[in-house]
Amino acid sequence: MATETGTENDTGSVDGTATALVIENDPTDDARRLGDWLTEAGLDLTVLRPYAGDALPEELTGYAALVVLGGYQHPYPGPDGSPGAPWFPALEGLLRKAVRHRLPTLAICLGAQLLATAHAGTVERSAAGPEVGPTVVGKRDAAEHDPLFRYVPMIPDVLQWHVDEITELPHGATLLAASTRYPHQAFRLGDRAWGLQFHIECDEAMIADWAADSAVLAELDYDPELVVAACANVLADVEEVWQPFAARFAALAQGRLDGAPPRPTLPLLGH
Repeated sequence: MATETGTENDTGSVDGTATALVIENDPTDDARRLGDWLTEAGLDLTVLRPYAGDALPEELTGYAALVVLGGYQHPYPGPDGSPGAPWFPALEGLLRKAVRHRLPTLAICLGAQLLATAHAGTVERSAAGPEVGPTVVGKRDAAEHDPLFRYVPMIPDVLQWHVDEITELPHGATLLAASTRYPHQAFRLGDRAWGLQFHIECDEAMIADWAADSAVLAELDYDPELVVAACANVLADVEEVWQPFAARFAALAQGRLDGAPPRPTLPLLGH
């Protein structure tokens, strides 16, 4: 699923193949099914694990895309002012560079929250409480003019597992999906960076790993086995929607898809 070596060049390819840099923030949340979908769509993946000591690059030269995954950490500073993880300031810097240079970027859950905080958005402990398990989100009108979201159904299935929420989007962000309790479920910054509060990468084993001895499930008084079973029941529906979404992201990274949101057109009079 991932490549760790190769000769990079300025066109975002390793040995002639477009390569995405994947940042794994937590050993329990790897790219999993999303990684498979991206490689099936023709991307190579170079995975960095800063929690294991991998250093983040200062620049993104040589990469065709950036993918930032989730994790248990908070994206905001702790009571002593220290970052949620030692590498978060550098990661936020990479996210700012990715948006500035229009590098296709996909940020999941914690990654989406870091994409927001890197651009002066606000993330806080959710006043609505944790959101866990299979849910649906609703597309906003702007999604119809988004190169990735325009083909997503109106109310797609997703998987949730978070205690924090984006309470204020960065200035200029486009809201693409929302839900009643958590209004900022998906957004785009510029024309090539997407943040998803929800998970699309999980398989049943990953959810089972999260559910084992979970303080979040204990807080909610949820039965772990029922949560895992409920998530497993929607995995096929999640794949049906989000595998093509991942393929469109890969096509954008490979230069096979126009990254500019299509302009809405006015209907002809009489039609």
